[in-house]
Order: sequence, then C-alpha cells, then structure tokens
Amino acid sequence: MAATKAFNLTLQNPSTYFSAKRARAPSNLHQVFTVKCSVLPASDGAATGLVERPWNVSNARIVLEDGSIWRAKSFGASGTQVGEVVFNTSLTGYQEILTDPSYAGQFVLMTNPHIGNTGVNFDDEESRQCFLAGLVIRSLSISTSNWRCAETLGDYLAERNIMGIYDVDTRAITRRLRNDGSLIGVLSTEESKTDKELLEMSRSWNIVGVDLISPVSCKEPYEWVDTTESEWEFNSYGRDGEIYRVIAYDFGIKHNILRRLASYGCKITVVPSTWPASETLKMKPDGVLFSNGPGDPSAVPYAVETVKELLGKVPVFGICMGHQLLGQALGGKTFKMKFGHHGGNHPVRNMRNGRVEISAQPLYFVCFGTNFTLVFILRQNHNYAVDPATLPKGVEVTHVNLNDGTCAGLAFPSLNIMSLQYHPEASPGPHDSDSEAGITDKCDLAAVFKEFTELMKSVKQHT
Repeated sequence: MAATKAFNLTLQNPSTYFSAKRARAPSNLHQVFTVKCSVLPASDGAATGLVERPWNVSNARIVLEDGSIWRAKSFGASGTQVGEVVFNTSLTGYQEILTDPSYAGQFVLMTNPHIGNTGVNFDDEESRQCFLAGLVIRSLSISTSNWRCAETLGDYLAERNIMGIYDVDTRAITRRLRNDGSLIGVLSTEESKTDKELLEMSRSWNIVGVDLISPVSCKEPYEWVDTTESEWEFNSYGRDGEIYRVIAYDFGIKHNILRRLASYGCKITVVPSTWPASETLKMKPDGVLFSNGPGDPSAVPYAVETVKELLGKVPVFGICMGHQLLGQALGGKTFKMKFGHHGGNHPVRNMRNGRVEISAQPLYFVCFGTNFTLVFILRQNHNYAVDPATLPKGVEVTHVNLNDGTCAGLAFPSLNIMSLQYHPEASPGPHDSDSEAGITDKCDLAAVFKEFTELMKSVKQHT
C-alpha cells in the first residue's frame, strides 16, 4: 500500500461553517472539529499512474526573424523546420490547404481558431502529398465529427512528417504579419536548441529567389484520367461535345483544376515544369494551361522562357503562378507583396462585366437598388503580383483585387492569352450554378474554364 502524508485541519465553532442557522454555544465551551486528509506523495505517482496529465504541455516554439518567441504545443511530426509564415483566412478546407503545392516552403497560420473538428478524408486532397512546411493554429479539436472522416488531423500530419503547433496566439501573430509583412520563422520541438540558435536560423534563410517549383512538379508526363465520385462530380452543363487536347504544365497543379478542366471536355496531359516548349508543340495541343505553384516567379527563368516560346502559337491560360509567368514572359515585372493573399474574403472585380467575385464563400447576390452584383466562389493563394504598369500595350487587365488594387487577371487577345491570379476552380464549395438549375451559363462559378474552351474552339475553327 502506498505511503501517505497527512495533515490536520482544525476549525473552531464548526457549526458556524456547516449549519444553515447559527446556534448559540455556551461561552465557556470551546468546540473543535478536526478533518484528516491524506495525499499520495509525488514519488509514488509514477507507480500508480495518477500523476500523468491528461493534456499536453508547451513543448514547442516558433521563433520569428523579428526576435519574437512563441511557446506552443506540438502535434503531427517533431523536429526543427524553417519556413515563411503566412496567414490564411479560410473558415473551411484546411485539408485542401495542406495539400496545395502552392504552400511549399511556408508555415500556414490559420486565422480561424478551431481546426481539426472534421478530421481528414482522402477525397479532398489537392495533390499527392503535403508540401507546406508546417501548420500553426489556435485550438486543435479533441474530437472529430464528420461521416467522411478517415483519421484525425494529428495522425495525418504525423504520417506525412509535417509539423504542427497549437495553443499559440494566432491573432497576435497575424497582426504582426499584417504590420511587418511575411516573416521567416523556425518551428522546433527540440529543447536542446536555444532560442538564439533558432533565431539565427530564421535570419539566415530566405525564400526569395528559391526555385520551389521543381520539387513539387511531376517528374514525367502523364494523362489525367482521374474522376471524383458521382456525388462530388462537376456537372458538364455548357459542354459543346467537342474534345480539346490540353497540355497542363505542372508548377504545383491542384487536382480540382484538372477535374474542372476535364469537365469541359478537355483531354489533359500533365507535363513537368521543365518540359520543353518544342516537345509541347509536337503534341499539337489545342491549348496550354500554366498552373498554380509556389514561390517567386523570378526564381524560375526556365519556366518564363518556356512560356515565351509558346506565346502566339497556341491558346494559353495561366492560373496564379502561371499568371505571373505570363506577366514576365510578356515583358512585365512581378513584385513580392507585403503579406500576400491567402484564403477567403478577397473581393475581385471582373473589369469586363463589373461583377464582384468573393473568394471561398458561398454563392449569393448583393443588391444595390435595382442592380445585382453576382458573387462567386474563388480562392486566393499567392505572395507575388504582376505590375500592370510594366506590361506592353495591348495587354488588358481583366480583374482587379479590390482590397489592394493589385492585378488579378490579364488578357492579350492578339496572342490568345488569358490568365487569373486566383484559383477559379471553386473548390471546396458548392457547385450549384454548374447545373442547368443555375441562373445562366454566364453565372458559372468556373466560367473561365468555359471561356478557355471557347478560345480554343475559336482558334481551332480559324486554323
């Protein structure tokens, strides 16, 4: 039997503490009430298993290059990792964010405080693996409650060697990033490393000028043949029965972009980022897609040269990184934004029709008197932007981000070029307007894919 320690607690006039109605005691009577308590000594707790805490302790740190140190609790993988810290404003879709190759080299801080409650399922992955450097959240859900859940977020990250931390003040870090811009940080669970060592690591690493595309791109060409389950399949309303041969350059392409393009009757061959333009032309495509991807477009001059060689020879469509590469190939310049655009709630105006498109939000209408503004689902994820003032004459700015006025879309009709800075595949989110029940075909969440097929059709008919 375990040894015990005891102490005595003596109360005078116990009726004063334990009686609802105080009783008057004789003045010459001294009442004593003794309580004896026993506790296990700490040394015996390990043997009985009663000392182990049912919660985690602060066992991780994130050290930012500005010198700030944030204690946190770890989940997922352990170790030490360096990356650029960016914040994402999405309320849902954390699994799509984890598997978006555009986040390579970055720690993603979620501004939504509660993450992990729907767990993880393998239908929502946007690529073959997780490419981000780590995940930073405020509160990690202790349970999952979704019928599609296959495993918990912590187990999912641990299996993929991705670090995560929680119980950190994400609001304070977000405010710091908004004021100072994106910061390099070091995430570590290793107590042997001092704060000074981690700070030196953060200040000696730079994401600018690093080729982040090559590690996330496919190594060999392949045909895209995958489809989603019927309940998640994109509808093909508006497809004209024509088949278009498209070469998609994989700079970090998302699966839902490929699914969406395929839903418009495109037969897609995905090629690596280093695939020569001459080989693409030999395949006689109807069009070329330059995909989204991570990092600095100036760090991949080989990709810019490939884009240059294809301009004017085949219709092209650039998304995100592809948009930036098109901007440089046309002679324009790109610049690094203060903290970039990541997640939802970014209003984008379509300059051609006046519609305002809100990223990662449900479809709805905004009424101003007798005028209706159509609002669509989109997704933002980039740290660089094209400077429209540096573009040559004839290039049209088709979309503008209303938060900061940056260029969000381009068109060059004489060369059959179109591009968007955001991800237009509208996933995750509803696909109500893809069907014939949609308001009109012009209200398609991903009408740009139909626009691309119409561009290919037009060129094909005139060739």
